[in-house]
Amino acid sequence: MGLGKKVGWPLLWICTMGLFTVSAVATVHKVGDSTGWTTLVPFDYAKWASSNKFRVGDSLLFNYNNKFHNVLQVDQEQFKSCNSSSPAASYTSGADSITLKRPGTFYFLCGIPGHCQLGQKVEIKVDPGSSSALLAPSSAPSQSPLPNGPAPLGTPSALAPPPSAASTLSYYSLLCLPLAAYAVAFYSVCV
Repeated sequence: MGLGKKVGWPLLWICTMGLFTVSAVATVHKVGDSTGWTTLVPFDYAKWASSNKFRVGDSLLFNYNNKFHNVLQVDQEQFKSCNSSSPAASYTSGADSITLKRPGTFYFLCGIPGHCQLGQKVEIKVDPGSSSALLAPSSAPSQSPLPNGPAPLGTPSALAPPPSAASTLSYYSLLCLPLAAYAVAFYSVCV
């Protein structure tokens, strides 16, 4: 009789807590989705940014051909005027992952002449959140990013992206729901 209470409720509690931790998983946002970071295909980066929710701990993934593009982190005035002369940070790998380390608004553009004017720029508004980055930083940009601002990560091709919240939820559902059902059934039999 006491065994059901000793095993069932703790197991149910662990599974329930596992479901709540799903909200703490960081998201990798692929800038431009399948289009990537380019001017070859017209893409509305402002619309893309407004359709995504960015939180502290999330990361931006810029995929592009580094022979024709780059990513520069700039301030608001430089962003508005497409001025790439003195960026806060410069990324040139062609697969740049940048962790959003604090709330605020961050500005990125392509520094190749004419590309920003064609719309290859994006404004990212980062909300405070409980997300935590799953990938550890490993390499630095060619210039330092803004203090406490986004920080670069290692080459994404060498790192697996974190699972999406949906896939993590599915995993916990498949694992915990049968365990929870067992715990409830076991408890009701033992009481």
